[in-house]
Amino acid sequence: MTAIRRTQAERSGETRRRILDAAVQLLGERGYAGLRTADVAEAAGISKGAQTHHFPSKDELVVAVVEHVFVRASEQARIRARRAASPDDAIKALIADAQEFFFSELFLIALDLAIQGRLRQEGGGNSVTEISAATRLPVEAHWRAALIDSGVPADVADDLLWLTLSIVRGLAVRRLWQHDPPRFKRLFRLWREMVAQYLVNTQSETRRRVR
Repeated sequence: MTAIRRTQAERSGETRRRILDAAVQLLGERGYAGLRTADVAEAAGISKGAQTHHFPSKDELVVAVVEHVFVRASEQARIRARRAASPDDAIKALIADAQEFFFSELFLIALDLAIQGRLRQEGGGNSVTEISAATRLPVEAHWRAALIDSGVPADVADDLLWLTLSIVRGLAVRRLWQHDPPRFKRLFRLWREMVAQYLVNTQSETRRRVR
């Protein structure tokens, strides 16, 4: 049986994915300061020359990693958002999805680099801030639609989305000086209970006005 030969573009794409996957793992383990491109090439099983062909500098590699992970998280959020059947399901799934993203080591790295304004690709490429906006705003749109489809009024859905994401993001940053998973879990549960009661009150107020 004759083996199917891959095109140059396919081989190049596979090498790029291997580099990015290796860099994601090493960034999570060592952070930006501890990342060495030579270690990434070794972990990916390729030569240093092959790696620098795709990513000539460390900063270009990290920008690509941020985009790679953010796009993957966006696709996962879209799938999760479709499964919400009730407002509580939607809020619970939104919290879980946001926690997975914002509690990741890469988010903290991206946040630090965005604040410093360090990572802007040469030649007018996207910065971390621009990548974040391009990938996270569609995620918010998916969750906003999920909340509305589950029965939450559109104007309320937008406010709940902003507040929920702000709570998760804020606790993610708080981990820098106080990491308390049991308390985080309790606060997320409390927020869901507050949202449920708020929606009940909103519905009651709406019915009262209609009468």
